[in-house]
Amino acid sequence: QVQLVESGGGLVQAGGSLRHSCAASGRIFSINDMGWYCQAPGKQREWVATITSGDSTNYEDSVKSRFTISRDNAKNTVYLQMNSLKPEDTAVYYCKGRIGTTQNWGILTADYWGQGTQVTVSS
Repeated sequence: QVQLVESGGGLVQAGGSLRHSCAASGRIFSINDMGWYCQAPGKQREWVATITSGDSTNYEDSVKSRFTISRDNAKNTVYLQMNSLKPEDTAVYYCKGRIGTTQNWGILTADYWGQGTQVTVSS
């Protein structure tokens, strides 16, 4: 079974920075696109950033120029560098990976989620 374990959340003052990481483990055949999502209290989970297997990146408009998504394929890890944090960035952050695993009949590709970590930005 594939697991994605997140680390790097915490409490930070407005204008500060956090480095969030998400490491995948298990019987992994391949890792395709990976991304980050956030969910504020009482709100829907929203997309933040995506990085493809070819290292192409896309960002939600409100985090452009402040957040950077990257990956280390040798470590099966995706990162989110969060700079110039604002109180409105406060949320639980989740990583997602599109991962292929070997089955008796072939390769199964599915999306897996991290457990989520709290990011709180004080004013």
